[in-house]
Amino acid sequence: MTDTPKTGPTNGLTYAQAGVDIDAGNRLVDMIKPMVRATARPGADAEIGGFGGLFDLKAAGFTDPVLVAANDGVGTKIKIAIETGRHGTIGIDLVAMCVNDLVVQGAEPLFFLDYFATGKLAPEAAAEVVLGIAAGCRQAGCALIGGETAEMPGLYAAGDYDLAGFSVGAAERGTLLPRADVAEGDVVLGLASSGVHSNGYSLVRKIVTVSGLGWDAPAPFAPDRTLGEALLEPTRIYVKSILAAHRGTGAIKALAHITGGGFVDNIPRVLPDGLGVTVNLDAVPVPKVFGWLAKVGGLDQAEMVRTFNCGIGMVVVVAPSEAEAVRTALAAAGETVVTFGTIVPAASEPRVTFTGALAL
Repeated sequence: MTDTPKTGPTNGLTYAQAGVDIDAGNRLVDMIKPMVRATARPGADAEIGGFGGLFDLKAAGFTDPVLVAANDGVGTKIKIAIETGRHGTIGIDLVAMCVNDLVVQGAEPLFFLDYFATGKLAPEAAAEVVLGIAAGCRQAGCALIGGETAEMPGLYAAGDYDLAGFSVGAAERGTLLPRADVAEGDVVLGLASSGVHSNGYSLVRKIVTVSGLGWDAPAPFAPDRTLGEALLEPTRIYVKSILAAHRGTGAIKALAHITGGGFVDNIPRVLPDGLGVTVNLDAVPVPKVFGWLAKVGGLDQAEMVRTFNCGIGMVVVVAPSEAEAVRTALAAAGETVVTFGTIVPAASEPRVTFTGALAL
């Protein structure tokens, strides 16, 4: 005689009662599948639902590739998205922070994966975030091949979420940046930013508190938009224009993505020992948002250039004889380009020096 298996107490707990809704997660996957498919490119069909994403380097046209990987988040800019209920563009920021770091090494972004963590999954809000991620992937020409949604009650406050992104790119061997021939006298070009991008938002949010303005108030620096909307302006993605100039001219020696640390910390990362840069701040096209932040926060110029991009989101180093060709290629691809500085000897700190002043 065989005993009948016991089913346990009828009042046992369930995963849903612990705060995790598997059905909501499945509904989110169904909602975002069309967005993900829209990012398909040679090498990836951009289908999700499996245990891993696939990418075919040969189908993407590479013969002897070196892979380059980057990951990043959006930081406390997410708090503005949460507090305003505007989730549609924060995903663009997530992609931008990763793919801009890939292209500065001469790599073409191939695919992207995201990680979305929250206390209680709201599928509609999460789908808005993924809509932005998919838009960023299309701007960068990379496929969204997977991701993870983590529902963790007790770890995040109600309505809060966090994002992380992971991207892999490739470059043919011998085309990686920076090149070894960066030299004294090279010209430094600057590409205009779209605004604050995704760095310095802990300070931005503190300044907003000091100002006493609500997110729905007209932005003092852009009265046709609310303050929240204006400060959520997404990070510019420079991938397609940079790749066009890099491949079209073969003249770019180095690139620097201006993120946390501003000009002071980011430009030296791509320069050989013994070299620095003199930056002409008079040439920087400073968006009005930075003037407002500086005024309300009482920020001096030294704080601005080490915290924010101040209007230049990407820096390009070229030989003087090639500067015009690279400038023309970047402008033709839609960038606003300024002559930003010059490579100079720098045996010790500071490796970044300034002339002129920001138009704050």
